[in-house]
Amino acid sequence: MSPTPVSRRASPLRYIAAVVVAGAIAVAGYFAFGSQQHVPDASFTLLSGQKVTTSDLKGKVYLVNFWATNCDTCMKEMPQMVNTYNRFKGQGLEFVAVAMNYDAPMYVTNYTQTRQLPFKVAMDDGSAAKQFGNVQLTPTTFVVDRNGKILKRYVGEPQFAELDELLKKALNAA
Repeated sequence: MSPTPVSRRASPLRYIAAVVVAGAIAVAGYFAFGSQQHVPDASFTLLSGQKVTTSDLKGKVYLVNFWATNCDTCMKEMPQMVNTYNRFKGQGLEFVAVAMNYDAPMYVTNYTQTRQLPFKVAMDDGSAAKQFGNVQLTPTTFVVDRNGKILKRYVGEPQFAELDELLKKALNAA
């Protein structure tokens, strides 16, 4: 009778360890993203130097869009974001485009001016991205209702038909 190789005896333990690790990741993900349904207390410094906080925006439906001038998807989606904002601003939609902390302020200012972005544009020092769940991928857009509840988080370009429906519903809610 040959002895059982060590790797065979360790095999069930590896499966158990993998299940435990996967469960821990799932629980951590739930608490990091699932339970964070309310917008964090965050402050944005606009290009004008003015400060806007999420508390200032309470009572309004708004989008917070993390973007960068060197992000191809951000540049592709921005005209549609402008179009979305222009269609819904008369119903009370607010919009804060937050340039990532690694973006050069002169590039952000130039892009904002040459494209005549009609909404608030802020430069992040890294704190807003961190408060919104450590945003690192751009574009990342949050849809927030009047009560400060995050209705949806888009990583990458949103499905604009879905975004429109979500905004219509949120703006028509009392």
